[in-house]
Amino acid sequence: MPSREFVGDSAAIGEVRNLMRRVARSKALAVLIYGETGTGKGLVAEKVHEQSTRARKPFIDVNCASIPGDLFDQELFGQEKGTISSAILRNNGLINAANGGTLFLDEIPELTHSAQTKLLGLLDRQKFRRTGSVSDVEVDIRFICATNRILFKEVNDGKFRNDLYFRLQVVSINIPPLRERGDDCLVLTEHFIKKFNTRYGRSIKGWEPAVADIFRNFHWPGNVRELENLLERIFVLEDENQIRVKHIPPRIMREVEGGGTATKDAGFEALSQGKSFLDATNEFQVRLISNAIEGSGGKLAEAAEALGLSRHALRHQMTKLKMR
Repeated sequence: MPSREFVGDSAAIGEVRNLMRRVARSKALAVLIYGETGTGKGLVAEKVHEQSTRARKPFIDVNCASIPGDLFDQELFGQEKGTISSAILRNNGLINAANGGTLFLDEIPELTHSAQTKLLGLLDRQKFRRTGSVSDVEVDIRFICATNRILFKEVNDGKFRNDLYFRLQVVSINIPPLRERGDDCLVLTEHFIKKFNTRYGRSIKGWEPAVADIFRNFHWPGNVRELENLLERIFVLEDENQIRVKHIPPRIMREVEGGGTATKDAGFEALSQGKSFLDATNEFQVRLISNAIEGSGGKLAEAAEALGLSRHALRHQMTKLKMR
């Protein structure tokens, strides 16, 4: 499978590329990547691995939010045969699978305190013990962790171990949001047009001049992923050979034409129409959630990440607001 590209010409992305190379060539065993949802944290992790001496070894990608807390130990650390009634064979675990290479832990704040404690021990000793085993297994792994949250706030709130935070914070990479990357939105648009022309057998060539202004002025809450989803939607639904203003969703046009985010004045509008504070607040939340879901292409997990919520919390809020 060909390597994915890290696209962008801005000075901010140039700094990220330079830092990626330096980190990749270093002997650092723990790297922390910060970035809003959709900025490409997983791609940066892949690139650090590819540019390192570990490139020929495994790159294991783990989404911490996708593994239930009670199964996390088994998935990561493995278990011996017979540890539980269903364990017919020994499970070596994902840590063992990543030996010699890189283990990428996305959404690191989702780890339980127990898992955080074990991860800290593994980082310090490069040894772990499978569930049900009495002996340690020695490994050689670089850990790349990623988050879209402010970890220091998670520490202050008692949700994340401060010693693990300081252990991970030694080497960090901050990915700027798309809105701070200048004309990278257009560089990326050209890249995705080429990608989707190949995928869908199309021959779309460029965009109307006004589209460039719209893309430059939009806030892109879902960042690169939102831009990619938007362009793929156009390839799927539109038949013309150019990206046109009429292809741009109304929510994007409302923000650009209004000079601000589409949701920022929703509560005030509702109140001015005689609605109660509760109804106005609910309306604001519905718009905010709807925009996040649309920006993620309908993927609830990504929408929840963009809103800083767990998937369970997002589902609960949608039920409360009668959105499902």
